[in-house]
Amino acid sequence: MSIEFYEEYIESNKAIIYKICRAYTHSKLEFDDYFQEVCLQLWKSKEAYNHQSKLSTWVYRVTLNTCLSIIKSEKREVDTVEINESFDHHSDLEDTEAQERLNTLYMGIRQLKKADRAIIVLYLEDKSYQEIAEIIGISMSNVGVKINRIKQQLKDSIVWKSLI
Repeated sequence: MSIEFYEEYIESNKAIIYKICRAYTHSKLEFDDYFQEVCLQLWKSKEAYNHQSKLSTWVYRVTLNTCLSIIKSEKREVDTVEINESFDHHSDLEDTEAQERLNTLYMGIRQLKKADRAIIVLYLEDKSYQEIAEIIGISMSNVGVKINRIKQQLKDSIVWKSLI
């Protein structure tokens, strides 16, 4: 892997890769495995990037497809796994209260359906509905409906957990 590839594809899109991998993993070790596999898949498929969409959009797609492929190949169901472990891999947050809120949010996200996780991670990344629709492969109006439902699910999940 060349330094140029690393800087252009990995380093410039590190936040995207971290967020998606974190939404699909439950431990730092598992996160590291997913991250490494994403980097490998980006390297292997770099020639397939045709510049018709933004590089970040392509990286989202490769990262998301890689994470979903890993889950599928492991033949395990992680949609509603109870998460007891939190980790703050590569966090820019120094405030422990803010870090705890972020961990709580990711715990809620990990309990969503696989497709819903992808949508909410893109939304939290401030992607437009058009960009989300393009990446996920659904209509823009469907994106809006799904985001509202996901936000309500997360709100209910997080409120419920705080009461326990």
